[in-house]
Amino acid sequence: MLIIFISLAACLLVLAVYAISLYNKMVKGRLLVKEGWSGIATFLQQRSDLIPNLVETVKGYALHESSTLTEVVKWRNRSVAAQSATEQMEASTGLNKSLMDFFVLSEQYPDLKANTNFLSLQNDLKDIEGKLNQSRRYYNGTVRNFNQVISIFPNNLVAGAFNFSPEPFFQEEAGAAANPAVKFS
Repeated sequence: MLIIFISLAACLLVLAVYAISLYNKMVKGRLLVKEGWSGIATFLQQRSDLIPNLVETVKGYALHESSTLTEVVKWRNRSVAAQSATEQMEASTGLNKSLMDFFVLSEQYPDLKANTNFLSLQNDLKDIEGKLNQSRRYYNGTVRNFNQVISIFPNNLVAGAFNFSPEPFFQEEAGAAANPAVKFS
């Protein structure tokens, strides 16, 4: 009887240690996802801070193109106001599309393309976009790892017991793989 009790206690102890180990692994994974999102949020904020300067620079050259400028400002404001990762991803997609239209517009103004302030801002934005893409890849990698850990058996039992849920990937915008259509008037 004592051997059965000791065996049962040993099994429960092993299960408890295993569950604690899994829980700690999941907490670590969730922290890495938050760290990855923090990197994205930093570069999104830098991009949002840069956009008003770009818009102001272009305003003087393209006064009659206010709808394009308005779209850029609208999506920039949505990006700043986003409260969740999903809202931020949606705003980022809209902002990327409006910025593409914005730069197509700038191609129509040779004086603007030669403006050193505009060129400097454009290069800064290009640099931020590169860093943002690296941050997205890191974030998506941490999300993939975290979602794998909480999805496989028996980890999903521990994840369910402690309310761990899958994190969303930062999705590529629809049509991102397609070449943009560039039209000149």
